[in-house]
Amino acid sequence: MSVNFHYLLKYVIIGDSGVGKSNILLRYINNSFSEEFKTTVGVEFGAKNIEMNNNIYRIQIWDTAGQENFRSIARAYYKNCVCACIVYDIANRPSFESIQSWIDDCTKQSSKSVLLVLIGNKNDLEDKREVKYEEGEKFAKSHNMIFLETSAKTGNNVNDIFLKSVRQINQNIIDKKYDLENEACGIRQGMKKESFILKEDNFPNKKKNKKKCCK
Repeated sequence: MSVNFHYLLKYVIIGDSGVGKSNILLRYINNSFSEEFKTTVGVEFGAKNIEMNNNIYRIQIWDTAGQENFRSIARAYYKNCVCACIVYDIANRPSFESIQSWIDDCTKQSSKSVLLVLIGNKNDLEDKREVKYEEGEKFAKSHNMIFLETSAKTGNNVNDIFLKSVRQINQNIIDKKYDLENEACGIRQGMKKESFILKEDNFPNKKKNKKKCCK
């Protein structure tokens, strides 16, 4: 089997039900959006490649269910993840107030090197905003998190979530902050640079995705 990446990265998207986790995944993988709300049952999955510094990073993104009765299932996906994207809805303050519990849940199960990203989704709903940008920014800084406000509906900043996080992971690899011999860090090495030929068909498109996800 051919390997079309230098590094395989495992991501999880977590947060309360209804904050738009699945639509963030849908927007990033397929550049699409669903107005219809469908509760994620268990987990959904998508993957995409990013080229950075002559490396191909293949991101495997696991979108977990936000309901309390599915949290035990979601916890299983925190293990061996390199990045956790924690999402709240800027028009729903309780979803922001739940962020700490999601962080606690994740950090108990994942490695100490896990990168945390805080996402304030639905910033297209400015007239319904309940959480100020400054509140999210302050929380993220206090927990050493990357912070972005996004709109899965318009696509605002969605690509930046993954570009910024991969850029940080790339720097962490350079700084040797991960034990790459141990896949518990959430990174698996693939092809060496000199043996990898970049081709257009290395990049997935929406026809190749086996699962659809929406929320």
